[in-house]
Amino acid sequence: MTKCLAAPATVLLLTLAACKPTQPPAPPAEPAVAEPAAPVAVYKIGALTISEARTRETPPHGTTTAGFLTIRNDGSEPDRLLGASATAAAASVELHEMSSTADGVMQMRALPDGLTIAPGSEVALAPGGVHLMLIGLNQTLVAGQTLPVELSFEKAGKLTVPLAIKAFAPL
Repeated sequence: MTKCLAAPATVLLLTLAACKPTQPPAPPAEPAVAEPAAPVAVYKIGALTISEARTRETPPHGTTTAGFLTIRNDGSEPDRLLGASATAAAASVELHEMSSTADGVMQMRALPDGLTIAPGSEVALAPGGVHLMLIGLNQTLVAGQTLPVELSFEKAGKLTVPLAIKAFAPL
């Protein structure tokens, strides 16, 4: 009779062992928190505010690159970006504009009369549009460094702004 009770008792113990109480669910993981973005460097001259000043790294022996930035005019009169220079790194800096012809071909042209920034407006110098063209580079531009560029405005005057050199990727 002991053998007869041993088998059901063993089955009962194995069943109870298999039916352990379930663990309470783990608390939900903390939501991912994005790192705060690095503060955007802002430069002011007169009624103008310049921000998001950047360029791309260049390959060794690269001789041209483009510079981008945003200009906001908080004044009551228009001002005009007449040009720029980067004497430490480039033979010349020109203000250029990209545009599409009627047949869809992109072309670049210089803006010798500068770029007007209307009062209360913001103008973005950006890839595929208006930009600074740095020509005749005498050094390789390395990501993580900066390149000082002097901007010349008709009314506000001159201001040196460091372009942050970004890794070569879409800006």
